[in-house]
Amino acid sequence: MSITTEMRSTATMTELTKTLELKLVDPTVHKRQKLRETRNAYQKALQTAFAAGCDTQSAANDIVVEYDLSGYAKNALKQYVPQLHTSYYADELHDDHPVRFTNEGLQLDHQPQNAIEWYVKIPHHEDYHLWIPARANPEQRDWLEALYADDAEMGESRLFKRDGTWYLHVTATRNVADESAASADKRTPIGVDVGEASLVTVCHRDGSGSPVRPKLWADDGKAVRRLRKTYFTATRRLQKRGSERIAESYGDALWDQIDDVFHRVTREVVEYAESVEDPVLVLENLTYIRENMDYGEYMNRRLHGWGFAKLHAQIRYKAAEKGIPVETVTPRNTSKACHACGEHGYRPRQATFRCSNDDCWLGEYQADVNGAINIADRYRSGESHRR
Repeated sequence: MSITTEMRSTATMTELTKTLELKLVDPTVHKRQKLRETRNAYQKALQTAFAAGCDTQSAANDIVVEYDLSGYAKNALKQYVPQLHTSYYADELHDDHPVRFTNEGLQLDHQPQNAIEWYVKIPHHEDYHLWIPARANPEQRDWLEALYADDAEMGESRLFKRDGTWYLHVTATRNVADESAASADKRTPIGVDVGEASLVTVCHRDGSGSPVRPKLWADDGKAVRRLRKTYFTATRRLQKRGSERIAESYGDALWDQIDDVFHRVTREVVEYAESVEDPVLVLENLTYIRENMDYGEYMNRRLHGWGFAKLHAQIRYKAAEKGIPVETVTPRNTSKACHACGEHGYRPRQATFRCSNDDCWLGEYQADVNGAINIADRYRSGESHRR
């Protein structure tokens, strides 16, 4: 007993949270139908509650209670919808949000003697559940076993479909021996600048404070602009001809292409972060972006329709899956200030920032990279808002 006590007193433990990945294996036709029903009901409830402006759990409850969902999904919706109003505008809430369940919703069963060891019980509606075999990420086996043995605490879970396959992401929290977990002040902030010219730009500073390894997704920005222009031009012509159904189908196909670009780019952003030691991804607070956006009627219409919120949402959940923290900062003047001296400058061209301080060594710099560095520096200065 004394030895055990001594070991506990000298060990340093840290509470870690990780998202565990489970791939559902060959659900029957009946179970696939039930999964679709759950997803469809959830999406309708989410869209309706959001469109109604529900900014409290009580208001959201009045709407979601009418839908054919389990109490675990309804409770998750009541918590989730009020949060969305800080990130989304009504015309931007996309329709591929995963189905969320509160921590009591999911159950695990482990059958190590079987070819497929893991089974999950997924809520369908109040008194109906689906047991489905699942394959786990082998690198997360110890976490899953800890969860099954009640040595880890289950958090929210998310059900979604991608490329024809159903997946579950389950949040788990446990105490582990503290090895080299970085404190917030020791993390490497990576500024993430979302824009129209370069779809996303990332950059961070090295140990000496020099900006290093900037990465721009400028070609993807061009591709999305082209697809958006094609969408608005073609659908307008088809609508004038009275071909509403063709216009809708054609528009859906183009938006699917845009969404594919978004998913690939945000995945690459998270991969960039994984290559940096002790990273934290730093995004701009979308509320302030909207309030400060005034470039005239034409540009406002283009930029307000831009996928800021969707890109941010995808970065956030993909980073969470990899255990990478995400913070937000106020974007005020991040595109106007010089990252070298802090003086305001201007853009003689879309992709060029010019410092107005004659004594600054910088002169001209790539505008989006300058913005990304300023975003990272704002976190480093101590300003951040956890999302």
